[in-house]
Amino acid sequence: MRKIKYKKTRKVQPNPLEYTGKHRQSQSEMQLFVYDGSGFTENKNVLLSDLKSGIDLTKNNWLNLHGLNDIEIVEGIGNFFEIDSFLLSDILNTSRRTKLEETNNSLFFNIKSILPTENSDNVTVEQISFMIKEGVLISFQEKRSDFFTHIRERIRTKSGIVRTKKVDYLLYLLLDAIIENFYVTIENEEDKVEELLTLSKGSANPEILIRIEKHRDNFNFLKRSIVPLRDSLTGIKSLKDDAICDVIEMDSFVYFSRLHQKSLELLEQIESDMGMLESASNFFFSSQGHKMNEIMKTLTIISSIFIPLTFLAGIYGMNFEYIPELKMRNGYFIVIGVMFLMVLGMMAYFKKNKWF
Repeated sequence: MRKIKYKKTRKVQPNPLEYTGKHRQSQSEMQLFVYDGSGFTENKNVLLSDLKSGIDLTKNNWLNLHGLNDIEIVEGIGNFFEIDSFLLSDILNTSRRTKLEETNNSLFFNIKSILPTENSDNVTVEQISFMIKEGVLISFQEKRSDFFTHIRERIRTKSGIVRTKKVDYLLYLLLDAIIENFYVTIENEEDKVEELLTLSKGSANPEILIRIEKHRDNFNFLKRSIVPLRDSLTGIKSLKDDAICDVIEMDSFVYFSRLHQKSLELLEQIESDMGMLESASNFFFSSQGHKMNEIMKTLTIISSIFIPLTFLAGIYGMNFEYIPELKMRNGYFIVIGVMFLMVLGMMAYFKKNKWF
């Protein structure tokens, strides 16, 4: 789980550009799609010097950057598209919460993409940021991933309406693809929670409780990621009411309303799954308590059987000369027989009352 770390060092320059993520080995690479209803061009390995000739503001432009560890490229994109330095700082600082900001007739949006880690109870987190201006959408990814492969294929094959819409619709598709990752992660977590729920009913292994707490942390992290996403999507809805943002067309707001509904569904599902985790935790402690009760019941029955036997043994172990039956030839066997019959009688009584 990522935590916000505060650095005590203070620098002279405000909003220093510094990548804080963990994907430092990813090579920075840019791709550019320029498209409209009549056609498209796709440029790979785009350089900063290619932006001036590659961007066509009469069409839709999607510039995607993989890898944020090359600060010069990020800064160069910021200078070319006149992106404020504090927004570039938010792009590079991956510990920031999801946010929406409207500035200078542009819209900035960053979001956490969360996926399950294979063969592990952990989750993989990547911050993805978007800057949308008139005719241009810029996406910043920490590393190369296949989140948007199907969207690129739609543009190439003119599938759906993406080529006939503006870049605000493209932003909707990209956000929808990231939100789908939340569904995948929650579904994976639910499978593991069901497994833990089954294990907690029949086992008191402390490892189960450790896994329960781990998945509780995962759900809390998911919730902390989705709540600001929900708030940001609510903010997009308010842009429609205020009519202050021109980069999103009026007929596109309905798509972002759908995303808002999805975020509410995700939060409701997380609450339900956390309730299942609470049930698994209760089952675990109930199983432990039941097991302890069974042990104590067994020990109590054994103690109850031996208490009268110890009483008899104590009486006949006293050093008095005139104890009754002390000098009988078969006294030992009689006492042993009485003890045996007492044991049988007590076990029959316990069995009749279903004490074991």
